[in-house]
Amino acid sequence: MPAPGVLRYRGRTMAKLYFHYSTMNAGKSTALLQASHNYREGGMQTYLLTARLDDRAGPGRIASRIGIAEDADPFTPHDDLFAMLATRLGSGPVACVFIDEAQFLSKEQVWQLARAVDDLGVPVMCYGLRVDFQGNLFPGSAALLAWADEMREVRTICHCGKKATMVIRRGADGRALTAGEQVQIGGNETYQSLCRRHWREAVEG
Repeated sequence: MPAPGVLRYRGRTMAKLYFHYSTMNAGKSTALLQASHNYREGGMQTYLLTARLDDRAGPGRIASRIGIAEDADPFTPHDDLFAMLATRLGSGPVACVFIDEAQFLSKEQVWQLARAVDDLGVPVMCYGLRVDFQGNLFPGSAALLAWADEMREVRTICHCGKKATMVIRRGADGRALTAGEQVQIGGNETYQSLCRRHWREAVEG
């Protein structure tokens, strides 16, 4: 059987580009670290990357809210990810590439990852947010939604019990912000995941 993220076509192994998306605090990093652990437990090597922009757990470190963490190579919007993956593959086999904070990828970098899947034959699993606090797609997420071979939703719930699909950013007064830079690093003290109805109520005040 091929490894997860890989399929066979006429006897050949074919890699795929995945996008695992959700709102804040849905357990994306936990799922990424667990999947990487499963590969390594089976004797296979993985390659982990995360956005340098989010250094809350330290530069080049993927950390979960439940307390597990793993070192990763950091990337910036200017890095050539195809070249980074080709260099890593040149030093030894990699069963799967895992990318955290995939919303911070540029459109060009998503295309580089697609090329790596197609030309280098390595599966790539991206984990990230779908939309920002204004309900707009992140550029990296938009490109992944367009070009990924397979997409999977990592679900979490609103305080009302419905599925959370949106996220608000709170200001110093605790009220939902409706304007500002798309990227602002923060956790539970800044962001809250809500269903669309309660997001609407929060932003429309």
